[in-house]
Amino acid sequence: QQVWRAKFSSLAPVDLKRAMQSLGSPNEDEARAVDARQEIDLKLGCSFTRFQTKYFQGKYGDLDTNLISYGPCQTPTLWFCVKRHDEITSFQPESFYTIDVEVSKAGRDLALEWQRGQVFDLPVATTFKELITAGNAPAYVTDISQKEDRQPRPQALNTVAMLKMASTRLGIGPQQAMHMAEGLYLRGWLTYPRTETNTYPANFDLRAAVHAQSGHPHWGQYAGELLQKGLARGRDGVDMGDHPPITPVKAGTEAQIGEGWRLYDMVTRHFLATVSGDCKFMRTKVRFEVNGEEFSLSGRKVIDPGFTKIQHSGEMEDVHVPDFTKGEKVPLKKVAVGSHKTRPPPYLSESDLLSLMEKNGIGTDASMATHINNICERNYVTLSEGRRLVPTKLGIGLVHGFQLVDNELVIPRVRGNIESSCTLIAGGKAQCEQVVHHVLKIFREKFMYFVKHVDLIDQLFESTFTSLEAAGRPISRCGNCNKYLSVVDRRPVRMFCKNCDRVYKMPQNGQIKLYKELRCPLDNFELVFVANKVGKSYPLCPMCYDDPPFGAKNAAGKHWELEHPIYQKYRPAVMSCFAENCPGTLCLDVDSAPKWQIDCNICMQQLQIFGDKAHKIKVSPDYCEECGSKMLTVIFNKTKSPLPDGETEKTACLACDELFNSLTTSGTSKGFFRRNPGKGKGKGKGGKKGG
Repeated sequence: QQVWRAKFSSLAPVDLKRAMQSLGSPNEDEARAVDARQEIDLKLGCSFTRFQTKYFQGKYGDLDTNLISYGPCQTPTLWFCVKRHDEITSFQPESFYTIDVEVSKAGRDLALEWQRGQVFDLPVATTFKELITAGNAPAYVTDISQKEDRQPRPQALNTVAMLKMASTRLGIGPQQAMHMAEGLYLRGWLTYPRTETNTYPANFDLRAAVHAQSGHPHWGQYAGELLQKGLARGRDGVDMGDHPPITPVKAGTEAQIGEGWRLYDMVTRHFLATVSGDCKFMRTKVRFEVNGEEFSLSGRKVIDPGFTKIQHSGEMEDVHVPDFTKGEKVPLKKVAVGSHKTRPPPYLSESDLLSLMEKNGIGTDASMATHINNICERNYVTLSEGRRLVPTKLGIGLVHGFQLVDNELVIPRVRGNIESSCTLIAGGKAQCEQVVHHVLKIFREKFMYFVKHVDLIDQLFESTFTSLEAAGRPISRCGNCNKYLSVVDRRPVRMFCKNCDRVYKMPQNGQIKLYKELRCPLDNFELVFVANKVGKSYPLCPMCYDDPPFGAKNAAGKHWELEHPIYQKYRPAVMSCFAENCPGTLCLDVDSAPKWQIDCNICMQQLQIFGDKAHKIKVSPDYCEECGSKMLTVIFNKTKSPLPDGETEKTACLACDELFNSLTTSGTSKGFFRRNPGKGKGKGKGGKKGG
């Protein structure tokens, strides 16, 4: 069967029609390269991540992350951040000195630039100052030069350049910017946002793209002027043959575009800038001499703003220099020795990190944003002011630990070699199976060596993190040894038994406390109580949650399992959840009195029932004949009973009974889903299973 591929970079009708008229065959070599990269990354990432997560989370209580992940791209990305952190912490400031000279001209005080720049010895700087001030010598104007200069227009926009601009100019992170750009593409506002090409192909219709913007209320007039005087040729760059640079497809206003407008505005202005003229300016430099020491004063005057006229930032301002004449003597107003200290480099910004990743071949244009987002989500780095990435003690400890065991696990060169091999596959110069086998063989040996020497990382962690025992608080009894289990409240929340040397995973979104000193009938562990901020609470057996007695597949995605004897007693099932696409079951919270509620065992759906009117509620063994839900037997408070003639007890269906239904509200939606009797909407006994 023949498979055809349509290649297009925007969803504009003309591009789609052109693609359908020039169908081609898929490139099997490129597909194989993608397969190779995926298999390598998956196997390496899973192996290292699983081992180090289980190893370190079983020993330390304040790692503050659910997953201690390793990735062939993610970890070198973190290495760049930690390397800069190490440069900052090891930096030794050094004093240096300048000669600060000011002259006065046309009522202005002008600071001159010393041609020597700076010196690092104070006695030397003092000697130069004395030399300059000797005899009250004036500053002689030795030369005045003027030269026309220009700032070149920007290159066409590829993915990495777009992400860097979004971070520095808009304060939008790479992951969010990528998500916005994809949304704008799917809605037909931008061309395909994943491209490495930064030069316009010869067949790209620049005039049509500019003409599409000529009616825009903000830059339409500028676009029209460009068309009249002619477009500048786009700067030369790299054509990777994938997709053309990112450009607007059509004109749109903020009201039309909504979310993503700022990014669309940035991309469109940048596109117009790429086909505008260079910024031209006249540079003026005045040279002075004072007792043999040379100084200068520089200024500029914009002749033609060119592309800077359309951009929000980067517009050049004039720096005025008064009129001097060659040979003129100008008296000195100030001569002083300026004292300064060298400064360490700043932490890497998102833009800096993207540049380093691109330079070293870490990730692709499509994945770089994800790698940066991952090291933030794993709590390896934090985002500080100016969108700079500051490594945490966990990120620093991991990188330093990897370097102790095997430096090649973190340095970017190894990943760069893998990317080069995948490029060879894409070009038909290497076999996919051979490359994958070769890489996995190398890393299998590295993994075994890492496992054998992981204690080197452990030694680093011991001086940085708190042991599991010190971080936990005793809470309930272990079912195996009857000693106390302790709970670690910091991420990832977990319980552990020191005596049995066993760690139990726990829900991550609730506060944990002891539950009535009751024990699980299946394993004799004392039950704990999980309560989260939205009001959903339930008892839990640490052993059954960590090792589900009815199978991990059955327990997946559920707060509790209906088959478990704990929940048959303390969270009895009532009816199927009515939330959209939820297969769960609504269960009575027997601990919620006097403000009774019903909770779903899967989603966050919650019902408040009977207000403060009910004294006691019990789930009846009988089913509703109309909808299949379990009946509720309710004993109302004598003074608040809604029943006629002073009655206090009634058994009925919550979904079908008009009174019960009227006394029920939903805590997670606008109102309780009202059911009509006889419509079969309870989905209870014969409906979907809540599991």
